[in-house]
Amino acid sequence: MTEFSQLGLSPTTLQAVADTGYTTATPIQEQAIPVALAGRDVLGIAQTGTGKTAAFTLPLVDRLSTGRARARMPRAIVLAPTRELADQVAESFAKYAKGTKLSWVLLIGGVSMGDQVAALNKGVDVLIATPGRLLDLFERGKMLLTGVEIMVVDEADRMLDMGFIPDIERIFKLTPPRRQTLFFSATMPPEITRLTTAFLKDPTRIEASRPAMTADTITQYIVRIPTSDPKAKRTALRALVERADVKNGIVFCNRKSEVDIVAKSLQKHGFDAAAIHGDLDQSHRMKTLADFRAGNLKILVASDVAARGLDIPDVSHVFNYDVSHHADDYVHRIGRTGRAGKLGQAFMIVTPADDKSLDKVLKLIKKDPEELVLDGIDFAAIKDGPRRDDKRSGERGRSRSRTSSTPTPSAEPVDIAPVTAAPSSEEAAAPRSRSRRKARPEAPVEVAAPVAAAVQADAAVEPVETAHAARPDRADREPHLLQSDRRGDRKADKSDTQRQGVRGFGDDIPAFLRRPVVIRA
Repeated sequence: MTEFSQLGLSPTTLQAVADTGYTTATPIQEQAIPVALAGRDVLGIAQTGTGKTAAFTLPLVDRLSTGRARARMPRAIVLAPTRELADQVAESFAKYAKGTKLSWVLLIGGVSMGDQVAALNKGVDVLIATPGRLLDLFERGKMLLTGVEIMVVDEADRMLDMGFIPDIERIFKLTPPRRQTLFFSATMPPEITRLTTAFLKDPTRIEASRPAMTADTITQYIVRIPTSDPKAKRTALRALVERADVKNGIVFCNRKSEVDIVAKSLQKHGFDAAAIHGDLDQSHRMKTLADFRAGNLKILVASDVAARGLDIPDVSHVFNYDVSHHADDYVHRIGRTGRAGKLGQAFMIVTPADDKSLDKVLKLIKKDPEELVLDGIDFAAIKDGPRRDDKRSGERGRSRSRTSSTPTPSAEPVDIAPVTAAPSSEEAAAPRSRSRRKARPEAPVEVAAPVAAAVQADAAVEPVETAHAARPDRADREPHLLQSDRRGDRKADKSDTQRQGVRGFGDDIPAFLRRPVVIRA
């Protein structure tokens, strides 16, 4: 491996690197830093945990060391998909730029916008931001992007998963075309390839390792359970945590709601655990993450917000409570352990419903993890009770069924006006009203007198068919509306029991039909 002193960095930056304890560069740093220092575009592809953050932070500090920041006009932008990753980049920038006069500001949601605006007004060299907050401040007129010299996109594939690609494209178009772009991603799906083709100019492609490859320092296990019951999965998770020598571990779930449930379950059974996901307050997320890094928290239950790019040292175990929907996410999840050459263990709980997702993961990593059997647990006897929301939905469903149900057979029958004459063929074809009110004898429907007079006055006008005249044909169009009248134990011939329903508007002719109609040829 190459030492940092051979990469062309300035003495000030080399001293900052030495203060962090690093002496040799990783493969992605060794190849990307000289190209970035030369001012060329970089397309970096490397698995998580290979030092991509330093690969763009160090040349960024060196290239911006000369120059002056102007109010509301940043000189460089670093885009990150999550608040936690943006905060981590800001920490790295603070370490490597401490010997310079460079200024920076962290633009993320969930915190006060006033402090961020005040920093922009003073003038900053580097914006470290999530796409949403950056565009929000731009639309409010708090900054201009015409002075951007360097553009950095970190974890681009995660941006794609989170739906940020349209925002990234817009930000690119707001910056000057003559800029340097450093683009880093762990994988290269087709959409990311299209983005790099559109906005990077003759980039140097640096691929430090095969995309989506898991580190050899991680021992992977599969734990199969015979049921998908949530209580059984939580039981299996607790058994794994108890049997493994967990110094500190991360439990990954697919859904945010499941993160809270699993964290509360671990806390209830005496484990030191806390939840972190995108719906929590930003200050709470930052404090939880800080406690975990400092060793004050043993188990972090997280959604995929913590799967990408977060540099948490000495994570001994990773537990996949759910098999990830996307195979790439599995690689990033277990990449939280076994970093910087240290050993780690990763466990994945698999239920019968996870077969398709598991096949995708195994096909991607091209490895067969060791299967681990949990003895002493009777999964068949474990049954989770209905959740609170399930109970509420059930009660709502029962309430609706009670209010909309038909009367029971014991209910008082509805009287129907007797029919003294057999219905004509036209009347028999008319649909019977399904109203439960007492039927009224139907009055003949007539066209309003003003309408008839207007029609007769204009000899050139063809006869006008009103809505009432069209109604008798409805039964011909919808024969399924014919019903036989059978109530209680009364049974009669169909010809005797069919009743003539109300046709047209009955006695209630709307006022607009009584107005004169004048049709001009």
